[in-house]
Amino acid sequence: MSQQADEIVQTLKSKRLRVTPQRFAVYANLLGRQDHPTAEQLLKDLNQNGPTSSQATIYSSLQALRDVGLIRDVLLEEGVCRYDANVGLHHHFRCKHCGSIEDVPWEQFQQMDTAQLRNGLRMESYEVTVHGVCDHCQ
Repeated sequence: MSQQADEIVQTLKSKRLRVTPQRFAVYANLLGRQDHPTAEQLLKDLNQNGPTSSQATIYSSLQALRDVGLIRDVLLEEGVCRYDANVGLHHHFRCKHCGSIEDVPWEQFQQMDTAQLRNGLRMESYEVTVHGVCDHCQ
């Protein structure tokens, strides 16, 4: 087994997750990409190279990984949930033409002044989504 595969197995075990071929494949796939895929895109990718997974298995793997904090949901468009293995603080840029999404470093924006929120609101987290046109579509 490669060093990266060993690290993935150890990470899953450290979160007390059972290491199944499908769960391993979902997490490894997400770690190797930056395009914030949907569950359907993951299913298509994973079934090209095995192990063969059902849509239900993909969703249950995603939920398990999300529940232990290894991945997060990225909700940038109505009705579409994307997934990201980068769980550190960062923002997103979304191209309005091709729909591509890329991470924007957290430091690119000044920290939000929570004192500006109206009384009674308690912020837990925030994320900036920048909408525009990527360099490939310009």
